Amino acid sequence: MLMRMSTLFVRTLREDPSDAEVPSHRLLVRAGYIRRAAPGIYTWLPLGLAVLRKIEGIIREEMNGIGAQEVTFPALLPREPYEATGRWAEYGDNIFRLKDRKDADYLLGPTHEEMFTLLVKDMYSSYKDLPLSLYQIQTKYRDEARPRAGLLRGREFTMKDSYSFDVNDAGLDASYQKHRAAYVRIFARLGFDYAIVKATAGAMGGSKSEEFLAKAEVGEDTYVRCTHCDYAANVEAVEVRPPAPVAYDDAPAAHAEDTPGTPTIESLVDYLNAAFPRADRPWAAGDTLKNVLVVLKHPDGTREPLAIGLPGDREVDQKRLEGQLEPIEVEPMDEAELAKHPALVKGYIGPGVLGEDNKTGIRYLVDPRVAEGTRWVTGADESGRHVLDLVAGRDFTPDGTIEAADVRDGDHCPHCADGTLESARGIEMGHVFQLGRKYAEALDLKVLDENGKLVTVTMGSYGVGVTRAVGAIAENSLDEIGLCWPRNVAPADLHVVAAGKEEAVFAAADALVAGLTGAGLDVLYDDRTGKVSPGVKFKDAELIGCPTIVTVGRGVADGVIEVKDRRTGERQELTLDGAVDALAAIVRG
Repeated sequence: MLMRMSTLFVRTLREDPSDAEVPSHRLLVRAGYIRRAAPGIYTWLPLGLAVLRKIEGIIREEMNGIGAQEVTFPALLPREPYEATGRWAEYGDNIFRLKDRKDADYLLGPTHEEMFTLLVKDMYSSYKDLPLSLYQIQTKYRDEARPRAGLLRGREFTMKDSYSFDVNDAGLDASYQKHRAAYVRIFARLGFDYAIVKATAGAMGGSKSEEFLAKAEVGEDTYVRCTHCDYAANVEAVEVRPPAPVAYDDAPAAHAEDTPGTPTIESLVDYLNAAFPRADRPWAAGDTLKNVLVVLKHPDGTREPLAIGLPGDREVDQKRLEGQLEPIEVEPMDEAELAKHPALVKGYIGPGVLGEDNKTGIRYLVDPRVAEGTRWVTGADESGRHVLDLVAGRDFTPDGTIEAADVRDGDHCPHCADGTLESARGIEMGHVFQLGRKYAEALDLKVLDENGKLVTVTMGSYGVGVTRAVGAIAENSLDEIGLCWPRNVAPADLHVVAAGKEEAVFAAADALVAGLTGAGLDVLYDDRTGKVSPGVKFKDAELIGCPTIVTVGRGVADGVIEVKDRRTGERQELTLDGAVDALAAIVRG
C-alpha cells in the first residue's frame, strides 16, 4: 500500500485542539487521524482507519484461531429482547432510544447479548451443536453523560464482542480459558503494558469476571496489586478482609455523652482526646463510625434511601459503590430528602434510628470492618451527643455489608497474610465474563442434552474496545514530539521523506518507494513539493509516528539515504543500491 502526502486526505495541526484533555486525543487530532463530529463522536480519516483496520486484523486472527466465527448484527435493535432481560429499563439514560414511524420502540445497540442468544436459539437445538463461539466487530452506542479523553470514552465506538455457548459449566470454563488466552495474545501483539485484574460483572450479570487494563496515568480505572502475592483487582471488585469477631463479654455498656460542637469526624476526635482520653493511645478517626446517607435511583424510577456505615477514616468511593449496585444509580441525600426523616439528626446520625426495623426504616449496610464485637464511637441521634463503646452485634445489627469504602495504598491484601495493596491507573481494554444462564433463561435458550432432556445453555461474554485500543496504544507509546506507533499497528511501515527541491532527490525517492511497495511494504511517502520545506516534512513525520522514517535528501549525490528509528531516535545511513532489502529486513525484524 502506498499513501502520498501530496494527495492524502490529511491536515496536520501545530496547535492542540481546545477540547482535548489527554495527550493521545491531542496528537490523534493534530496528526490527522480523527476529527471531532460531536461530543464523544469522531470521524475517522485515512491514517486513523489504517491503524484501526490493523487492530481489527489482529483481533480477527486470534478469534479465528480459537475457532470463533464472525457474524454482524444491526446497530438498530428492537425493544422486545431487551425488555425480556430487563435491560430496557436497567440501562436507564445510558442508551439511545428512538421510535419508528409506526411508533415502535428501538434502541441503538450498546451491547448484543440478547441478539446473540436469540440467533443461537433460532438455529441450534442440540448439545451436538455446542460448544459454539461467535463474535462481531461492530459499532456500539452509549449515551455517556460525560464523554471525555477522545477515543477513550465516547458515545459511539467500535467493539469486538464475542459469546460462547456451552451445555454445562465445565464447557463454559473451557471456553472462558480459550478466550482469555486469546486476549493475552491480542494485547501482547498490540504492544502495550497491561494488567489482568479481577472485576465486577455489573449490569452484565454472571459470576467470574476479569478486566484487561492498559497501564496509563490518564486511565479512568484504578486497580490494586498485592506487593506479596499475585492478587490484582479493579478497586470496584476489591473485597475487604473483615477482622475476626471480637469477644465483648467484658466490654463496658454503651453510653451517650455530650460532645458539643462536633459535627465532623475531625472535631469529634479532638473533643474525645480532650474530654475522654484513652489510656492506651489517642483516639483516631478510625475509632469512629460515620453513617453516610445516599439515595438509590432504581431503573424503574423509584427512589430508595440507604445508609452506609464505615470507619470515620474512610470515605465512600462513588464508583466502588455504584459497582456494587449497578444498574442502580446513586445520589447523595440532599436537604429536602433528609427533611423527610425527622429522626435523622445531621452530623449525629447513629445506628439507633437506622435499619429496616428502626425508626426511619432506612436500610443500613456497613463496611466489612464493622465486624461483630468491634467497638465504636458514633452519633447518638441527638444534636451535640455521641455514643461511646457501641458494640456491633450487641448494641446494633446492620441489615448487611457493602464494599463501598475507598481502597488505599497500604491496605491489607484480601488474599494473603503478608501483602499490602498498591494502586495504579489503567484504561479498560478488554473484559471477560462468565455470564452463566442469565440471558439464556430470560430468552429460553435450551438444547437437548445427550439424554434427550432440555437443558438451559450457559454463556460467556468477551469484549475488546477496538477504537479505544487506538487511543490506548497512542497513549502508551507517544512522546513529547508526536505519536510513536508499534510497527504492527502503524499506518505504514515506513515514512519516506523527499527532503529537497532537486529533481534527483525526487527521482531517487520515487524509485525507492516503488521498490519498497513492490516488496510488499506499506509506505507513507511525503512527496510534497512547492513551499513545503524539509523542516515541515520532518515535523509531520515525527508527529504522525510511523516507526521508521527514511530521508532521501542531499545524501543522494553520494548514493546514501538516512534512516531514523522513530522510537529510539537512532540514525543510520544506507546505500541506495541495497536500501530496499535493508529496509525490508528492518520492517520484518
